[in-house]
Amino acid sequence: MDTSDQNSEAVSGSGLGLRRDFLGELEANCPNCIDFMEVAPENWIGVGGKLGKRFRAFTEKVPFVSHGLSLSIGSPAPLDESLVRDIKKFIHAHDIRCYSEHLSYCSDDGHLYDLMPIPFTEEAVHYVADRIKRVQDILEQKIAMENVSYYATPGKEMDEIDFVNAVLEEADCNLLLDVNNIYVNSVNHQYDPTGFLQALPGERIAYCHIAGHYMEEEDLLVDTHGAGVIDPVWDLLDKAYELFGVVPTLLERDFNIPPLEDLVQEVHAIRDLQGKWSAAPGVQTG
Repeated sequence: MDTSDQNSEAVSGSGLGLRRDFLGELEANCPNCIDFMEVAPENWIGVGGKLGKRFRAFTEKVPFVSHGLSLSIGSPAPLDESLVRDIKKFIHAHDIRCYSEHLSYCSDDGHLYDLMPIPFTEEAVHYVADRIKRVQDILEQKIAMENVSYYATPGKEMDEIDFVNAVLEEADCNLLLDVNNIYVNSVNHQYDPTGFLQALPGERIAYCHIAGHYMEEEDLLVDTHGAGVIDPVWDLLDKAYELFGVVPTLLERDFNIPPLEDLVQEVHAIRDLQGKWSAAPGVQTG
């Protein structure tokens, strides 16, 4: 089995998560700042009829990545290999360029409808890495795991950055770098976000997420994807480009959805920042 590459050539540039409410607008006129799009495979697997045909026609025109919701890689329950095989069919049916998931868990006997923190322990590193390797064996390609926001550290034996890096190394998988999650965690758990970025393996980054969050208190941020991106998060993305080159970056927005034109403005902001670094001498582009 060869897991050295993604299903197809990598995406590049700036992207936006696809929502069904915007499908008609995007079919009629997809803004040129949207170089690629992202969907949750669970929301589209098994969708047929007219909507399924419209989606298929759209994935034939625009490069897509998929970001899973329910793999539950850290769960104590057995891995849902049936889901993984369904995702494999979805990837091939729509030429999905990358499949990513959360470095967390969301189920045991049933779904918890939230992302729960995996204990930062050596035992958990081995457990999670083995499950990731099994997924990659079934899919016959590497997957990307996303650094997640978390609000408690049960059983903590190592720092978050050491846990993330150990999983990526042992599983030999890629990283979906969520810049907003680093910022949220840096405030909630009082660490230096730039130092966290610098310690990540840039060569494993498949693409980036950027999003907004909710300020419950000055020292408590909640990752909601329900607001605009704030300046410190843009600054952290800027730093990521300085460190790793111009990585493909996608805007996430899941709640309080504004008009499409407002989201497109933020995608343009991603592209402008990428343009700054693309013009810089010696900077690699993703």
